[in-house]
Amino acid sequence: MIYLDNNATTRPHPEVIDVMQRHWHDSFGNPGSRHEAGRRARQVLETSRESIAAILGAHPDEVIFTSGGTESNNMAVLGFTDGQPGTIGLTAGEHPAVMETCRFLKALGWQLAILPVDADGLFTVPEGLLKLNNLRLVTVILAHNETGVVQDVRPLAAACQERGVPFHVDAVQAVGKIPINFQELGVTSLALGAHKFYGPRGIGALLLKRGFKLAAFGFGGHQEAGRRPGTEVVPLIAGMARALELFHAEGEQRIARTRELRDRLEQRLVAACPPVVLNGSRERRLPNTLNIAFPGVDGEALLVALDLAGVACSLGSTCASGSAEPAPALLAMNRPREVWHSSVRFSVGIDTTPQEIDEAAGKIAGIVNGLREA
Repeated sequence: MIYLDNNATTRPHPEVIDVMQRHWHDSFGNPGSRHEAGRRARQVLETSRESIAAILGAHPDEVIFTSGGTESNNMAVLGFTDGQPGTIGLTAGEHPAVMETCRFLKALGWQLAILPVDADGLFTVPEGLLKLNNLRLVTVILAHNETGVVQDVRPLAAACQERGVPFHVDAVQAVGKIPINFQELGVTSLALGAHKFYGPRGIGALLLKRGFKLAAFGFGGHQEAGRRPGTEVVPLIAGMARALELFHAEGEQRIARTRELRDRLEQRLVAACPPVVLNGSRERRLPNTLNIAFPGVDGEALLVALDLAGVACSLGSTCASGSAEPAPALLAMNRPREVWHSSVRFSVGIDTTPQEIDEAAGKIAGIVNGLREA
């Protein structure tokens, strides 16, 4: 199988697996216990927290461990919106972890103010948004999971800070793929998940700026300074820290290599099965992500054929009630039906080889041309 679906999940790095195996044995104690085994686990927990904070430009006490990106996003959106309903500003095409949470709040009386995106998937701030008296939260996906588009959130973050409005970013697809500095972004909170950058599933974190508190929606323990109850899973946390450390050490090489492979795939497809359409900004996107449309082809048929041919990827549209529906991100970009209906996302990884790219391109082009002729 040629695995080109690394935005869905990544294979844990061998060093991450080794670290976790060691700590399942050596650091099995409850980090809240006051005996030797507990203290040993606590030391690993806090050392991991310090490492993650240093790499991401945060203070250790700003790192809250969670079960992953979805919980981190839920925790921030719900935590900042406790109390009297107001308005939430969010971009069109947010990840469901944020969008569905906001829709839940809408049913409780909250208003949603959508930040539109242009043809490249980059958001614009509606005139008057920051003047709303009842604006209580702004949330933006930093790097889009489908298109790979990377937003410049700093100007909006500065404006929100000036107004005293919390600003949350979903950075699940960004952390471990591009350099991220929490302090420099100027945001209030930031979500990440380890399995997007060759770490384990089931672990993530929420960075929460000092001086801000979230309403509690979980109860039962004092863990994470009382902000997220439940015994911390130390081996998973150590694995996440190691995965981030590896990116920190190899980031420049990884970025250059995945960008080269992504561009190689795009160039071969453009040459072998035109017409093709790139979805999202060419300049501002993740180095590993290619969301591309093959007009005249049914995306679902293409996905099935590629799976049978041994190429793993994802649709640029979701299946609902047995029919293809436009992906929210592509719909927000005003992509026509012939584009969103034929869009596929390829996301290369650090283990992808040039030979795999060439083989995949040949298979994709052959299937695309065959479907067009059928």
